[in-house]
Amino acid sequence: MKVIFYGHACFSVQSGGKTLLFDPFIRPNPLAASVDVESLRPDYILLSHGHADHVADAEEIARRSGATLIGNYEVLQWFGARGLEKMRPMNSGGGCDLDFGRITYTPAVHSSSMPDGTYGGQPGGFRVDTPEGAFYYSGDTALTCDIKLVAATGPLKFAALCVGDNFTMGVNDAVIAASWLGCREIIGVHYDTFPLISIDHEEAKKAFRNEGKNLHLLEPGTGREF
Repeated sequence: MKVIFYGHACFSVQSGGKTLLFDPFIRPNPLAASVDVESLRPDYILLSHGHADHVADAEEIARRSGATLIGNYEVLQWFGARGLEKMRPMNSGGGCDLDFGRITYTPAVHSSSMPDGTYGGQPGGFRVDTPEGAFYYSGDTALTCDIKLVAATGPLKFAALCVGDNFTMGVNDAVIAASWLGCREIIGVHYDTFPLISIDHEEAKKAFRNEGKNLHLLEPGTGREF
């Protein structure tokens, strides 16, 4: 299972011969200037909520690649009104079986509006179960006991957790979330893009090491295997 990080909260996972792309926010992100957006050809684009820093490149990539959009009902209605047709709407707690495995749309404590200010529905995250193993993307969220339920259906190979604080969990809360998940390998997301969410990388990694966990803060365009 290969993960490639594209900056902010955007990353892809290759599993079962399919590529899943999460929350594409690349072109407007100066930290992701090295990423070639036009080269991305995902099979699925998963959107945790409607904020512009999670959906900015979704329409462009979906049109070029023919990817299926997955997200909450309101977010996908918005994209449907823009002419996109390949979509799988979901809502909190719901799951669906696809050709690479199973997705569950998990609760998140955050807000959600679309780039034009219209209502973006209930924000969430995703638990993804594949024959190669399971992983979890928290989406933008506060620390919430709902995270404990994500691990109830089985172990995780890795979890992508927001660590930037201010708008989401910070490092200390993400360490707690990782412990609840029983997950050792953590990919940090939603940090450094803006001054309000900048973090000390070494201190963040140390906080996870102190709890026997590995925090991976990847450079945009780089990846690793799990």
